[in-house]
Amino acid sequence: MHHEPVLLVIAHGSRDARHAATVHALVRRVRSLRPGLRVETGFLDFNIPSVQGVLESLTAQGVRDVVAMPLLLTRAFHAKADIPAVLREAPPRLRIRQAEVLGPSPLLTGALERRLYEAGLDPADKSSTGVVLASAGSTDPEAIAVIAGIAREWRHTGWCAVRPAFASASSPGGFPRTEDAVRELRALGCAKVAVAPYVLAPGFLPDRIGRGAAEADVLAEVLGPAPEVARLLLERYDAARTPVLTALGA
Repeated sequence: MHHEPVLLVIAHGSRDARHAATVHALVRRVRSLRPGLRVETGFLDFNIPSVQGVLESLTAQGVRDVVAMPLLLTRAFHAKADIPAVLREAPPRLRIRQAEVLGPSPLLTGALERRLYEAGLDPADKSSTGVVLASAGSTDPEAIAVIAGIAREWRHTGWCAVRPAFASASSPGGFPRTEDAVRELRALGCAKVAVAPYVLAPGFLPDRIGRGAAEADVLAEVLGPAPEVARLLLERYDAARTPVLTALGA
């Protein structure tokens, strides 16, 4: 009898307890969307269980096939280096396929809009509202290009303007900090300014985004366990597991 590969959600981890709590809430939503699929969670740092610990436990239980899902919005250092390095240390009997990162995806922009409307923005004000797409920050050129592309495409769905911003210092791509992007949209003449954190869970940099949004009209919550994010996780899992099933003759 064939069993689906285990879905291993790999999160970064944080000293901030809200981070792990949000990751677990997202995983619970994923499980609710696909009962019967085994979904486990492992952390790269700060929290337990560790990714290595989960992989060793799965091997001891007789699991042979795993899809590793990086809980990341862009393909930056963690997706390109950290996670592959950890997976290379997995027990040799495990067959592991690393799924693509979550972003970019229309499901994520849908989740961003959901969070803005939940925070009190009126959908009728969309055309007169400027949005700051605020991410944690990266020096990776690929990640910077992706964030810029998301902002550009999201603008075309009817917003007054969309500006990418980083919580950390100004990026090599020229992205301003959140507070500077808010002021830029004010100067542009947008009637309202909203800040949409393009981050998955609370923590140090999301808190900095919040402080940078002090002069905005609306600050959305992080993406967290939004239904669209859970659906996207399963989409990435399905895309990654297909070669695994083919290799097994399924």
